[in-house]
Amino acid sequence: MYIEQLKGRKFSLGSYIPIPLAFILLMILNFISSDGVDTNEVIKQTIKMIGVNLTFVVLVGPLAFGLLIVLFWVKFIQGQSLTSLTTSRNKIDWKRFLFSFLLWGSITTLMILALYFTQPENFAWNFNADKFFTFLVLAIILIPMQTSFEEYLFRGHMMQGIGLATNSRLVPLIVTSVLFGLMHIANPEVEKIGYIIMIYYIGTGFFLGIITLMDEGLELALGFHAANNLVGALLLTADWTAFQTNSILKDLSEPTAGFDVLTPVFVLFPILLFIFSKVYKWKNWKEKLTGKLIVDNKEIDFNDSTL
Repeated sequence: MYIEQLKGRKFSLGSYIPIPLAFILLMILNFISSDGVDTNEVIKQTIKMIGVNLTFVVLVGPLAFGLLIVLFWVKFIQGQSLTSLTTSRNKIDWKRFLFSFLLWGSITTLMILALYFTQPENFAWNFNADKFFTFLVLAIILIPMQTSFEEYLFRGHMMQGIGLATNSRLVPLIVTSVLFGLMHIANPEVEKIGYIIMIYYIGTGFFLGIITLMDEGLELALGFHAANNLVGALLLTADWTAFQTNSILKDLSEPTAGFDVLTPVFVLFPILLFIFSKVYKWKNWKEKLTGKLIVDNKEIDFNDSTL
């Protein structure tokens, strides 16, 4: 299983602390430094100085680079294979990644098109060929790296480490989901909509954590997250979001806590869980989400000095 497979590996549980701790400290520093600051105005001023595409690189580039740090740490410091960081299967199942990417990418596209054709007054045509295709190249490179960094950090490195330390699946699910949500607390969307949007961010964290534990691997979460950010950034932008891009459309409407926050968490994500569960025949939900770690039908004792 995804966490249990690391039983007996000869590395210290302490090796799971430095990267999450450093990232959490950066989150706290970012939140403190942004207190009282109009982050949306800062983004606008940055766009005026260096343009939309370079601003995108400045905002997303550090997170994309973070992926390389996490993978280097796991591979060369911990000595863990990248396959075992990604999945419990013998090799990474890219078909799962592609299915999740195409499913959520298609749903996102259909929702945006439906809103565009039913509420055209809320949208403006934002397409500029030169700027868009430059952004397309940047987005295809950086966004999957950015989303993979977040998945490998939260649902991979942290979930496995916390699971091993606590002999639990529920504890890492809760901790990583909440921290994933809090990571977005300094985003301009929070200032625009209010802290109620944290329901969406934390809810998304729980959704990604659930599909990781139920499917015993990151493939579905990696595909969903990449589609969510990439398709959204290419099709739609708004003046109040962290991602202000040279997209095809621009959203002129005022965001609402109901549709933008609650609908994905309480309607769309449960539908996706149902689809995934049927396609991949998930069973034993309670044990996989809340049970203790089990190897050979025995609970794991992590007082073992080999870890």
